[in-house]
Amino acid sequence: MGPSLWQLLIVLAIVLLLFGTKKLRNLGGDLGSAIKSFRGAVKDGGTEESKEESAKLEQEPADTVVEGEVTSKERDSA
Repeated sequence: MGPSLWQLLIVLAIVLLLFGTKKLRNLGGDLGSAIKSFRGAVKDGGTEESKEESAKLEQEPADTVVEGEVTSKERDSA
């Protein structure tokens, strides 16, 4: 059986005495904003950094030439 109404009220009174209403209000606001930003990140499917990187990759042409040395192993396989 779960806690009764009186037990919950007593626990609430003790918590209020220990932390105070201002600290609890700030804690509730911080928790709410953290949950909101988490839900937004899950809904969007990623972070802003990954979106920027994928946008950069889409803008670059696919036929870019990269200059450098070709080893004999790479030359033989081509």
